[in-house]
Parts: sequence; C-alpha cells; structure tokens
Amino acid sequence: MKKLLVLLALAASFSSAHAAKSCEELKTEIAAKLDTAGVKAYTLEIVTNDKVGDAKVVGSCEGGTKKITYAKKS
Repeated sequence: MKKLLVLLALAASFSSAHAAKSCEELKTEIAAKLDTAGVKAYTLEIVTNDKVGDAKVVGSCEGGTKKITYAKKS
C-alpha cells in the first residue's frame, strides 16, 4: 500500500510542468525516485499518447506528446 501511495505522489509531481523535458531525462528521474522509495520489480516505458491504453501514467514529456508508464513486474 505504501508503494502505491508513493507511486501516486510521483505521478502527481510529474504533471504538465515536466511535459517539456526529454523523455529519457524524466524517465531517469522517476526511476531514481522509485528506487529511493524502495520500489522493486517495475518497468517504465516511454509511449506515444495513443499507446497508453490502461497503463499507469507517471510522467509526460516532449511537450506532452509522449507519456511514461509504470508497470509492476510479476
């Protein structure tokens, strides 16, 4: 439950203010925060807006044209 709250807080902190960042830069920042929070076994993927589907979005980048999604590994 704690990890879910951390993830939700991260998603909120990476709002449209971060949309102008490069996707790789933002992905690295998000991964560092997840690692610091003790989150294990996850993947972050950079996708175009039309490929998000039901994925959990944790960041927006490149002017809002792409999203960074989070998935817990099984």
